[in-house]
Amino acid sequence: MKKALLFLVLLLAASAGILYAFPSTLLATAQFAESSRAGLSERSQTADDLDIRYYEGGPDKAQTILLVHGFGADKSNWLRFARFLTDRYHVIAVDLPGFGDSSKPSNISYDVGTQAERLADFMRELGIGRYHVVGNSMGGHIAALLAARHPNEVLSAGLFDNAGVMAPRQSELFQRLSKGEDNPLVLRSVDDFPALLDFVFVQRPPMPSRLEHYLAERSLERSAFNNRVFQQLRERYIPLEPELPKITAPTLLLWGDRDRVLDVSSIDVMKPLLKKPSVAILRDCGHVPMIERPEETAQLYLDFLKQSQAPATAAN
Repeated sequence: MKKALLFLVLLLAASAGILYAFPSTLLATAQFAESSRAGLSERSQTADDLDIRYYEGGPDKAQTILLVHGFGADKSNWLRFARFLTDRYHVIAVDLPGFGDSSKPSNISYDVGTQAERLADFMRELGIGRYHVVGNSMGGHIAALLAARHPNEVLSAGLFDNAGVMAPRQSELFQRLSKGEDNPLVLRSVDDFPALLDFVFVQRPPMPSRLEHYLAERSLERSAFNNRVFQQLRERYIPLEPELPKITAPTLLLWGDRDRVLDVSSIDVMKPLLKKPSVAILRDCGHVPMIERPEETAQLYLDFLKQSQAPATAAN
């Protein structure tokens, strides 16, 4: 018995050493654990000649919620949020083309309008006719366009700290850009990664230092591509102000009140333009509330769905 216990301890110690030595394995293990906890599995689907990767889980016959990440992010941003949804909803968290594990050809556009139409085609390829859509930051901009352009398909829209409107108070991000300073969302050095995290979060999630360094290296590798995408987003900008009145579905505007990327005053512009708006503001929270405060964010979103009388048992 003592030998078996010693072997187990040594095995666990060796496993921990391997994970620390190979942070990519540590990241994959952590994401697998989180996706399993949320009841999500990785899948892929071809749409518009692009390979689109996504997580999927929850009851097949329940209403579908499509989750759309922001700039420089990927589908894993939704894992901790999604686990509060999958007991009653069919959930899809997608890697937008250009991000995560989806196709990243250099000769196509990644502007929000094009991405919105790709998502519409992607959902049709999956055979899902009607669905709720939730997006954060750039993903919120895309989600709003999807709801405005495809009102017969979108049941509701959740816009979390979304881009696409001229806020009455200019955010710190746009103050910096207007002064010609570097974009804090595009990494230029591994050493700048902690500052990027502090820019996005009020209280960033804890992680091992080796994993943080690996994420910094990976982010730096994608900086040139991300910078090109960001330039496309600015050059092919689609303002939401004319689009929001076209959204017929109930819409939740959810924001962190200390968002330095996109100012919370954006809500003051958006709410009067929407037909069925709801508002939720998280105190002492930053730009990605579904990561920083996943349970609270999920509860606010579920309350919104309940209040908007979207029955969770209806078929796709």
